[in-house]
Amino acid sequence: MDAARFIFADKNILIYGGIMLILLIFIFWIGNLILRQKRKKLGDAHVVSKIISGRSSFRLISAFMVLVLAYSLIVVGQARPQFGSKLQESEQEGSDLIIALDVSNSMNAEDIKPNRLERAKLAILKLLDKLKGDRIGIIIFAGDAYVQLPLTNDYGAARMFIANVSTNLVGKQGTAIGAAIDLAIKSFNFETKAGKALVIITDGENHEEGAIESAKEAVKLGITVHTIGMGRPEGSPIPVYNKYGQKDYRKDKDGRVVVSKLNENMLVQLTNVGKGVYVRASTTNSGLKALYDEIQKLDKQKFESKQFAEYNEQFQYFFAIALLLLMLEMFILPRKPKRLENFSLFKTNFIKSKKKA
Repeated sequence: MDAARFIFADKNILIYGGIMLILLIFIFWIGNLILRQKRKKLGDAHVVSKIISGRSSFRLISAFMVLVLAYSLIVVGQARPQFGSKLQESEQEGSDLIIALDVSNSMNAEDIKPNRLERAKLAILKLLDKLKGDRIGIIIFAGDAYVQLPLTNDYGAARMFIANVSTNLVGKQGTAIGAAIDLAIKSFNFETKAGKALVIITDGENHEEGAIESAKEAVKLGITVHTIGMGRPEGSPIPVYNKYGQKDYRKDKDGRVVVSKLNENMLVQLTNVGKGVYVRASTTNSGLKALYDEIQKLDKQKFESKQFAEYNEQFQYFFAIALLLLMLEMFILPRKPKRLENFSLFKTNFIKSKKKA
């Protein structure tokens, strides 16, 4: 079965390219405004237009618009547009796994390098490499919890979502582990016989009540709750950056540096209640083997799998059209061709001579 999915491999280029395009248009507009002001200072607008009659404003604007279009196509091409042109259907066997990822500000702490969140994202990507046939869903949480990716066997989509996760995605700060568990319960499909597991990746600094009660409810419904602790018990300050990129550390209302510590006791309690396993992540180990072994023990169910098999690069078409436009721009002269100027002069003189006659 064929289908199509359109994506950009590098969306950041679109953002930066769009900003540059706005600047170019603004500079062109300012330049045109300055040119008009200078013409006004030279004298009467009708007289000045006669003196510089060979220069065509329409041609100048047309050439600029062609350049803008060519530049836009180049930016789109550099963002690497891709089409997923092949959709494969197959029958696979697996269980259901939801990953709840903490994206609160404390996950920026650097007690495990490069920081807790980046190490957690790397752990998830490694886990995806191990999974075969299992469906995966992604929930992000801080003060609130949100479904980032519903249960799917499209690991490519999961990798794309994980790559774009940051601590800016949830506006309300905090660590509402209970809310994440409750949302995971709602996200599972209990009509299937597939085993169900929830993996909570967090530093355990829970700021809301009800996490243990939510884990108990999950177990009643057949969901195993695992946890991965990100950080160290001794803790680390939380870096913040100003608009100039200068690094500082988050402070409390009394001006003291806030130290975020791994709350291991909380996570151990969760896994004891949730009948799962707890592992503490480090720079060299994220406890993935133990976790993967537990996931493999879950009941499996057969279901249809639909995945985009490959993404085809389409940038060359955008570059080709941009090149044609740049060649076209070379033929749009800022001044009228000499023949047109001579024709205009002949036409003017002819009309004058007719009037005299």
